[in-house]
Amino acid sequence: MSAIGVYLQVMDFNRTRTLATLDDIAKQADPVAILGWRPGKGRAHIAWQLMHIGITEELFGTERLFGRTPAYADMVPRFKGGSTPDDDIPSMELIREVLEESRTHLRNALATFTDSDLDVIPDWFKERGWNLARILQVVCWHEGHHQGQAHITLNLWKNK
Repeated sequence: MSAIGVYLQVMDFNRTRTLATLDDIAKQADPVAILGWRPGKGRAHIAWQLMHIGITEELFGTERLFGRTPAYADMVPRFKGGSTPDDDIPSMELIREVLEESRTHLRNALATFTDSDLDVIPDWFKERGWNLARILQVVCWHEGHHQGQAHITLNLWKNK
């Protein structure tokens, strides 16, 4: 199996954990309240964490690797890195849609590369010095990181 194939398998596994968190929320009495709950002042709510995963993957699969306009361009400012979570809580359906579509775009983007490209530094990443291998590492880490934040926030909500 190629190295890129291994990264894709890791991404697929990470997504099962993210969707399991969403499934758990959907089983609760008031999923919208849970999606919008913050563990403290100025902290991100679960919906922001999950949308941030999707929007970041969308940006990597379009703008950052190929200079293309991302889908959900109107949501990018709300959910990209460095944004401040607002109180307009996206629906469970929209979160699932963004996660699914952005993953498709990222997988399609990655399908254009082979392992011989792992040392290539795409233009958008030249300042950071990130080659394709590092980009794949970051993307794999990113979902696990934010899914973990969403998961702990859910557990805090359950025990508040």
